[in-house]
Amino acid sequence: MKKVKFLFHSLRNFQEMGTVVRSGGPMCRKMTQFIDKKNDLIIMELGAGDGAITSHILNKMSPDAKLFVFEINPELCEVVGRIQDDRLILINDGAQHMEKYMQKYNISQVDTIISAIPFLVLPEELTNEILQLSRNVLKTGGQFVQMHYSKSLEKKYKSIFGNLQSYFVTFNIPPGYVFRSVKE
Repeated sequence: MKKVKFLFHSLRNFQEMGTVVRSGGPMCRKMTQFIDKKNDLIIMELGAGDGAITSHILNKMSPDAKLFVFEINPELCEVVGRIQDDRLILINDGAQHMEKYMQKYNISQVDTIISAIPFLVLPEELTNEILQLSRNVLKTGGQFVQMHYSKSLEKKYKSIFGNLQSYFVTFNIPPGYVFRSVKE
């Protein structure tokens, strides 16, 4: 999706997207640097947007891994759907329904969850539901990776996951944070 089209789409749907710029290369690389090609065989991406991070995830995954991509916006799903990769399973639904799809695809646990959901603009109840579900479906040692442009939700991640590593991505436009929690 072109930058100008993404901007107008973001302005129309800010509550859904939480940003007016697509994820830049530095943010995408930081979000995906923790993928372990040998052990991360089931990966979920929450809030794929136009697929900027999705492509980076696919580049880091092993050939036999699967990527389940959740995106609620049908227009953005159409854009992500243009990515030709048999490992990608695109789901036009909210992340709060991830367990339904795990059952459908016979998945018991997830190795890594990478999220760009704009939790700061979502209702707190929905944010808590998605984060708790994410923790529940992760295997022990699995990781939850989230991008933000603010540090205001750090305490929430620590309280749900029990730990948090925070990385500032200076060279992204705008600069932002990547939070990483590992399920203990």
